[in-house]
Amino acid sequence: MLSVLITGGTGVIGKRLSSMLVEKGYHVIILTRQQSLINGEIKDKEAGLHYAYWNVEKSEIDKNAVTNTDYVIHLAGAGVADKRWTEKRKTEIVESRTKSSALLIKALRENDNKVKAVISASAIGWYGPDTTESLKRGFSESEKPTDDFLGNTCLLWEESIEPVMELGKRLVRLRTGIVLSNDGGAFAEFRKPLKAGIAAILGTGRQTISWIHIEDICRIYLYALENEKLEGIYNAAAPKPVNNKTLVLQIAKQLHGNFFVAMPVPAFILKIVLGEMSIEVLKSTTVSSKKIMAAGFKFLHPSIETAVEALISKPK
Repeated sequence: MLSVLITGGTGVIGKRLSSMLVEKGYHVIILTRQQSLINGEIKDKEAGLHYAYWNVEKSEIDKNAVTNTDYVIHLAGAGVADKRWTEKRKTEIVESRTKSSALLIKALRENDNKVKAVISASAIGWYGPDTTESLKRGFSESEKPTDDFLGNTCLLWEESIEPVMELGKRLVRLRTGIVLSNDGGAFAEFRKPLKAGIAAILGTGRQTISWIHIEDICRIYLYALENEKLEGIYNAAAPKPVNNKTLVLQIAKQLHGNFFVAMPVPAFILKIVLGEMSIEVLKSTTVSSKKIMAAGFKFLHPSIETAVEALISKPK
């Protein structure tokens, strides 16, 4: 049985990906600081899934977890949209990614291991606002990072995991779009106003959202893990980006038919409420999925219509 070590395994992607790996017969080890999980005090974990200790701040990691695994999936990182971007929070966002990478690399360098590949998260925050060219073809993986907080974060994030290549490991980095899932994240936020029958259009609503269904992002991680030819950087976003208005109205129609009110939320209000983070909410970013598709990956949910329908018809 092949083993997969996962950082960030209790997040939205990590939880679903862990289940998919177990279903496929992998032994999954999730790194965590929670002793209750490690000691087995929480009884609802599934067979084939185990927990091992690490503490990034203290630079501590269970060496056995590293020496006994075949693959590493690196998802760890503080949630970008969880809190307002104070200077302290921005430091946490960056260091949660770079320091966790450094700890993994240190463990791989100092301990004999059989790790074949590392699949690491990144994000489409790498890219700046749309240009005339990107609106036609989408941003490709060869683009330079934009010079703002998320662009610099993604640059440091991707650079932080690069040393695994010096250790002879295959490295894949996935620049992930906005993940749509019933377990948290953007989809849940889009749905909140609809409880009151309001479809909240952010700003003009014309900004492009490069999204991906939770099943597809997890399937891309599996695809990258199992296909030795995959190496380097790939965009992980659906082939049919949509603007904010289209996305919100699609969710509203699936939930309420025609019984809702579309209500714009002006940009200045978003700036007051969200601060610097509002830049990302209002930014239009069209990302190309051509490279991952050319590598043979096929999306289950290439269009927003099927993605939203699948999520609403299967809440959990």
